[in-house]
Amino acid sequence: MTRIAIAGAAGRMGRVLIEAVEQHEQASLGAAFVLSNDPMLGVDAGALAGLGKTLEVNTSASIADQIDEFDVLIDFTSPVSTIANVELCRAAGKPIVIGTTGLDEAQKAQLQASSVDHPIVFAANYSVGVNLCLNLLRMAASVMGDDSDIEVIEMHHRHKVDAPSGTALRMGEVLAETMGWDLKEVAVYGRDGHTGARPHKQIGFETIRGGDVVGDHTVMFATEGERVEITHKAQSRMTFAKGAVRAALWAVDQPQGLYGMQDVLGF
Repeated sequence: MTRIAIAGAAGRMGRVLIEAVEQHEQASLGAAFVLSNDPMLGVDAGALAGLGKTLEVNTSASIADQIDEFDVLIDFTSPVSTIANVELCRAAGKPIVIGTTGLDEAQKAQLQASSVDHPIVFAANYSVGVNLCLNLLRMAASVMGDDSDIEVIEMHHRHKVDAPSGTALRMGEVLAETMGWDLKEVAVYGRDGHTGARPHKQIGFETIRGGDVVGDHTVMFATEGERVEITHKAQSRMTFAKGAVRAALWAVDQPQGLYGMQDVLGF
């Protein structure tokens, strides 16, 4: 039985992660972490997640104090918190699964540096369907990319703080890699005013925020005469939570290194 800890346990994703761990027959909840000023501090994780039962794991604010209580940490928090948690896991040699989005290039470099000492799984999206879509995008870009105008459209709930989403950016990276382009040079984030005709060598990103949308992503390949769209719609956060738990169970058996969900799925 693999003991999994959840960082950011009081958040929307954290509560679902607790439920996903509890549902998995090969996993148990080892620890659950919240901020030191969170009103959920000290609350049983089962009550926190609304499971209707206690798990005999009370929330804590200190990962360092609970480091021996878990085998792997799942972190869907914020960039600053995630980097701090990575260093704690590095010192203890513990794997960490990261679903935090919005990390800058320096923070991503820190993940790479830390991964020489312990396993890190870092992915913009832990949905099996999204990762299948990434493979489909490679195929579509290699077949249609030279003749297509490529646009990435994403929509999330009103509470999401980063834009475009990490998944949309990863889709853009996959498209650019397949086309042999530098995403920094060809990405356009929204359009306004007199933009002129659209150049071919461009990947457009459009961001929509509203309501309680869990996550919709569409990549459009538009040509003269036809259009191909690859779409993924997430209807529940449990999709991401189950994928993250799958990644955590996989990570405990891996050597040090930086991995992605594509590695977990064997793509």
